[in-house]
Amino acid sequence: MAMLSWYREADKKARRIFWTCSAGWAMDMADSVVYSYLIPLLMTALGMTLVQAGFISSANFFAAALGGWIGGWLCDRFGRARILQLTILWFSVCSFISGFAQNYEQLLVIRVVQGLGFGAEWAVGAVLLGELIDPKHRGKALGTVHSGAAIGSAIAAVLAGPVASAFAPEWGWRIVFWSGILPALLIFLVRRDSDDSEIFKHAKKRAEAAGRRHSLGAIFQPRVLRITALAALLSLGVQGAAYSISNYLTPFLTGERGVTQATAGWVVMCLSAGGFFGFLVNAYVSDWVGRRNVFRLFGLGFVILSLTFVLTTAGASPAVLALVAFVYGFFQFGMYASFGAYFTELFPTELRGAGQAFAYNFGRAGSAFFVMFVPLVALSTGLGAAMGIMGAVGIAIMVVATAFLPETAGKGLVDLEDTAFRSVFGKGSASQIGQVDGLG
Repeated sequence: MAMLSWYREADKKARRIFWTCSAGWAMDMADSVVYSYLIPLLMTALGMTLVQAGFISSANFFAAALGGWIGGWLCDRFGRARILQLTILWFSVCSFISGFAQNYEQLLVIRVVQGLGFGAEWAVGAVLLGELIDPKHRGKALGTVHSGAAIGSAIAAVLAGPVASAFAPEWGWRIVFWSGILPALLIFLVRRDSDDSEIFKHAKKRAEAAGRRHSLGAIFQPRVLRITALAALLSLGVQGAAYSISNYLTPFLTGERGVTQATAGWVVMCLSAGGFFGFLVNAYVSDWVGRRNVFRLFGLGFVILSLTFVLTTAGASPAVLALVAFVYGFFQFGMYASFGAYFTELFPTELRGAGQAFAYNFGRAGSAFFVMFVPLVALSTGLGAAMGIMGAVGIAIMVVATAFLPETAGKGLVDLEDTAFRSVFGKGSASQIGQVDGLG
């Protein structure tokens, strides 16, 4: 198939890293999402309140943002493959340990520590694969990896539902967490230093020869600051828009659309299914129309479908809700697919891990404010309208960011000292950022 030509053209190492990153991201996402699905069981087993369960989720969320930034910096300093192994092992072991928690306090500490590894795994894997794959296929490869998020969400639903219910209530949730050790086997597919890209190895040798070591805050130096800020803004817009809808989807369906909890679950599953195809389509389209345009196209689709979903489906049958959710999920999840390729191309090799991880996780942490504002806006507009309004605000932020970011699709990767990087990402004007072409 022509669609798989990029995979056939990749060498054996790139293929192995592709499958490792895909499986790692799917299981990473499953481990993260399964907690929210297990909350009713955990509240009963550990005597937690809903507020305490929510606080664990929030603490894990912010720990992931911090861990992602630190993990990205570590992969710039010690190597992509080595830190990828560490992050996979980290979140796997922490998931396993979660199954031994005896009370709220213990689970809180374990999930905070787990978040540190969870936040870093995607960014480190995306950097490693992004540096190995042919530039003309980078969007396809990394977008396909990101589709593992939809698969991971489905795995989590199966684990927290049929698997957990197959055992006594006091054991079901523990067995689900214990199964989280399985992704640790993926570390044997990564060959540490030998799997790092040649571009990274050369950049590291140059830095060592010059006696340079980049600090955790190096992504804020003047010649990189603008890209760091704009990439973080792009991430904030996309993730803020998505979480404005997804965080309140079940209460919206059961409260304002009057469906049962079971029907709401099926609607969410249809949304996830649509998201899987959205990831794949975005992955291929972004290499064709460019990174900025694909964000705009999917953002436009997101606004139209989210408003359709939350404002015009009153009285709709479950079948219609499921259909609209499928198409909406296509755009909501699809927006994410180009993050890996775009951020890999934006940041210079020496700071790629730290920059990419910071930008992505800044959006993840900042989206908490969108989630907070939805119920406040809902006081005067209703929940559905509030979800639509905050989602549109996020897309507006995304559009602004893409207006000032350069197009990078199909271009080679750059180092800090490259003339192309200095001219495009250094002191050039905002208009130059969109016009200069010479990143390879």
